[in-house]
Amino acid sequence: MNARVFRDTYGVPQLQAGDPLALVYLQGVNAARDRAWQIELERRRYLGTSAAFLGAEAAGWDVFARQARLADTAQRCFEALDDETREWVTAYVEGVNHALPGGALRAPEFAETGLTLQEWEPWAPLGIWLAIHVLFAGFPTKLWRTHVAQHLGEDALDLFSSEGPHGAGSNGWLIPGSYTASGQAIVAGDPHRYVESPGVYQQIRLTCPEYDVLGLAVPGIPGLAHFGHTGGVAWAITNAMADYQDLYAEQLRRTAGGVEALGPDGWRPAAAHVEVVEVADADPISVEVIETERGPIIQDGISLRYPPRVTGRLGFEAMAKLLRATTVADVDSAFDEWVEPVNVVLAADTAGGLLHRTAGLVPRRDASNRMRVVPGWEAAHQWDGWYEPMPRAEVDGPAVMANARELAAPLGVEFAAVHRSARIRELVNARTDWTVEDMPSIHKDTFLGSAGSVLDLLVDLDDLSTQAVALRTELFEWDRRMDATSTTASLYAAVRKALISRLTDHFTVLENAEVAEVFEPWMDPLTHVSYALENLVAADLPEINFAWLAREALEEVAAQKPRPPWGETHQLSPLHALRGPVFARDEEPYDLALSGDHHCVMSTSSLPGLTDVCIRASAARYAWDLADRSSSAWVVPLGASGVLGDPHHHDQLPLWLRGSLAPAVSETVREDRGYAVEVDGFGTVLLEEADPARDLELIHEWVTAERATYWGMGELSRDEIAATYLFLDSVPTHHVYVVRLDDVPVALLQTYDPQADPAGAAYDIKAGDLGLHLLIAPGDPRPGFTANLLQALAQFVFVHLGHPRLVVEPDVRNTRAIDRFTRTGFTLGPEAKIPQPNGSTKTAQFAFLTKAQFLAVRK
Repeated sequence: MNARVFRDTYGVPQLQAGDPLALVYLQGVNAARDRAWQIELERRRYLGTSAAFLGAEAAGWDVFARQARLADTAQRCFEALDDETREWVTAYVEGVNHALPGGALRAPEFAETGLTLQEWEPWAPLGIWLAIHVLFAGFPTKLWRTHVAQHLGEDALDLFSSEGPHGAGSNGWLIPGSYTASGQAIVAGDPHRYVESPGVYQQIRLTCPEYDVLGLAVPGIPGLAHFGHTGGVAWAITNAMADYQDLYAEQLRRTAGGVEALGPDGWRPAAAHVEVVEVADADPISVEVIETERGPIIQDGISLRYPPRVTGRLGFEAMAKLLRATTVADVDSAFDEWVEPVNVVLAADTAGGLLHRTAGLVPRRDASNRMRVVPGWEAAHQWDGWYEPMPRAEVDGPAVMANARELAAPLGVEFAAVHRSARIRELVNARTDWTVEDMPSIHKDTFLGSAGSVLDLLVDLDDLSTQAVALRTELFEWDRRMDATSTTASLYAAVRKALISRLTDHFTVLENAEVAEVFEPWMDPLTHVSYALENLVAADLPEINFAWLAREALEEVAAQKPRPPWGETHQLSPLHALRGPVFARDEEPYDLALSGDHHCVMSTSSLPGLTDVCIRASAARYAWDLADRSSSAWVVPLGASGVLGDPHHHDQLPLWLRGSLAPAVSETVREDRGYAVEVDGFGTVLLEEADPARDLELIHEWVTAERATYWGMGELSRDEIAATYLFLDSVPTHHVYVVRLDDVPVALLQTYDPQADPAGAAYDIKAGDLGLHLLIAPGDPRPGFTANLLQALAQFVFVHLGHPRLVVEPDVRNTRAIDRFTRTGFTLGPEAKIPQPNGSTKTAQFAFLTKAQFLAVRK
């Protein structure tokens, strides 16, 4: 199978390669080209080096990443992988390293921040996964509960129970064939996360002889971990809301030998060293990194224990297995390897198999560990193995997962309110003729099941002003749908906001908690009151007169000027590390009005007590059709590209805003195979990827000509030459181009990634190096031909592909070629012996050309 990159109408990459390693390499190349800034930023976050270019705002995270030992944990987990998975991850990283310099040239953030590239570590994907998910289980909430207990007493530990704004929630549903028009299952849903620019999910299709899978990839991570459809089986996940990370209060003491920590068996040595966090435009921060037998210290006197640090496993073995899955049993077996985060999984296959299970590692330990910070010196709080078997359920009708206290109840403490899961279940059970085309009607449902908790407070109020009575009447007649065009929805939100503000005033004692900077968002009383409103209203709190607070809130809103529609204030605001724009300067911005609310199926979360602006919503929507994969559909909030100004940067935004889906399998695909360069006084140089079948006559004639002696192919048969170029066409690391000057074939260009070529073992490779072989066609080219041609080829390499350095290695006997390269600006490097495909060995003269050298020669 040829190594190719196709793109559909929305620019979604469809990658093809000859085997899984070539394919995952190509996936790394694609991630680097489409999402260079995003993946390099995530890499620097796990390393704890993001403040060096983002400034002081990122310093708190970097300190945490160092203290939590994210980089060291990632390396441990990588080294513990089985050989096959480690090779697979390494191939992805090699693809990233090869293409990242070119991708960085397209991403303006690199120039804006002065960020310079570094070669990725083989374990970088594991580090990125850790950095993205280490806060998923919400361990900072234990700091909050401990703080609440200290100020309000132990009985208040559950008072603020809710789905907090910092967790990641999702919707998912499996509709079995007995409820669909086709008789085959549908798996659909939408993960809720912060809406970032670029988006956290990348639509992609991965095809090789072993499998053909489409799904949602996490940029920087190989494979399709969370959502995929292989044709025979489809799967999806939501956050199980499990509790699998613990915080321990530590007693530490300094000794002549270093640091010791008090554990159940007495004082034991703790590992300690100092690291420095560099901060742009500020002084560096010295960080003491201490790790006890419980785990690393992540703030003064408190350690974090989390499964990957304990086990040296992340579950990456599952990712390659999922791509090969053809049945529910395969998916089930793959998720047996899963570690973090703990998820609920739904899957269905074309044979009628259905799956509903949890996946991940949850430790067995004392119940109090789940609630708050516990003393590390008490034996009762040690971990005692893992919870097993993990919960699963038989699927005998539509199955729903929406972070509520259902299947995963034994694994956690704090779950989402039931409103989303109950509403989805109500909708999917209402019909037995569902189709994929019907799925948006569920995705975009705006009924607000939690509205009653506020409206019920208004029922018995008396002595209201005329305006307040009218407002209450309007709210009671409202259909409880949070539609962007609804002014009543906006009025409801305003009353709720006013109520939350007043209610928060009763908890001022909880303000100003002393925690590390990165955990401060979890310690805000307004945030907790906002999301725990239902629980607080239902609690027995005699010191709070809820009726009085509701009256004041109603009167406040009634006295205001007319409210605009909900969508005028409930606007999407995607997060970007540099607060970069969604739209380029020359673009007309879209109206980013949103329907929905936190407890709607169309969950578009703001902070109700503070602002209506939305930063958390569906990070993608999908609908997998088991009857016909080509009928499946999806959408992301922005687009396939992470580069501002690219046509596919946000071309899916209008669909996403209105709750529509795009075809996941498009009939319109294109392949970019050519690149043209205009050279003044020379002509148009076209580089077109060779087709081994179409161009075999030309290639055979050129490589067997007398002037091609140093190519070493003169004695090969026609079939052997065909086999050679078919192989080169099948791997993503090597490319062959027919070079045309004003439509006349004049040269053969071969490029290669030195990481995947024998030449790479003979010199010191730098990230982004591109190797080049050039064969000029037989004939007598006009004067200046070679120099002009090399000028066009250098522009192709440095500008179009974006590689920082060009590598050539002609035979040392080919003095004409060596002289030609040096006159063009190449710097001579070492001589070295390189094995050749025909079994011989070539003594090569390496030479290198950087973009700066090329530009200097041109001047």
